[in-house]
Amino acid sequence: MTYSSKLIQCSFPVEHVLLVSLARPPVNAFNDDVARELQLHLETASKDPDVRCVVLTSDVEKGFTAGLDLFAAGTLSHKAADPARTALHIRAHMDFLQRSVSSIQQCDKPVIAAVHGICFGAGLDLISACDVRLCAAQGTVFSIKEVDIGLAADIGSLQRLPRVCSNASLLTELALTARNFGADEAVQLGLVSRVVQGGPERVREEALKLASVIASKSPVATMSTKHLLNYSREHTVQEGLQYTQAWNMGMVQANDVQNAIEGFTKKKPPVFEPLSVKSKL
Repeated sequence: MTYSSKLIQCSFPVEHVLLVSLARPPVNAFNDDVARELQLHLETASKDPDVRCVVLTSDVEKGFTAGLDLFAAGTLSHKAADPARTALHIRAHMDFLQRSVSSIQQCDKPVIAAVHGICFGAGLDLISACDVRLCAAQGTVFSIKEVDIGLAADIGSLQRLPRVCSNASLLTELALTARNFGADEAVQLGLVSRVVQGGPERVREEALKLASVIASKSPVATMSTKHLLNYSREHTVQEGLQYTQAWNMGMVQANDVQNAIEGFTKKKPPVFEPLSVKSKL
């Protein structure tokens, strides 16, 4: 499958690992075009048998993203014939942006965020939809910025962050004040699993190493693990157990199980088939 885009750069620096880099200088302001391209790439990666893990990062020196480009989006300035029609326009635009962000969580392949520099507003929406989040120790600054422009965050962070972060009090404080916070508080919040010493290159390098490990595993196992974790986060334990029965009664029949066992017993890396045959279209 082909990955080419104006505002997002894609490459395969490691076998089976797709590097997706936001590339809209100077600050990666998140607009409709970036949202559209990002969703396209994630949906393509989800279906691509050559992709087993995705790393989401930034090619821009100043950071991951400064947040939503409100002026380019035009949502707040749009006026229709009456308030109801204006409201419907705003709802449609929010839905478009939410679907773009949700494409990260809905991607069948695990997605790792490698964050450096500024990560404001929409940046938190994006990384909260990722499965694993790493950040650079040097110069990384986060902010749930929306209250500073008079609104509540509306494309995912207020829904996902309470589920992925472990410190509810600190999360509420940060969301209500919009104050900046760094790598140490990101760990305290439970937002990131690891702080990488250094800058953009080092955090990207560590994310690719982690992605390479994940990509070496059974693609059936990693897809299933991501899917079941996401399902269980939204349901009761009993519902999750019952759903896992239904899911795994098919997945445990994959050749991957036998290949993994043989690889372990023979002490050599197992070889796994792609999840699907490449489309000829």
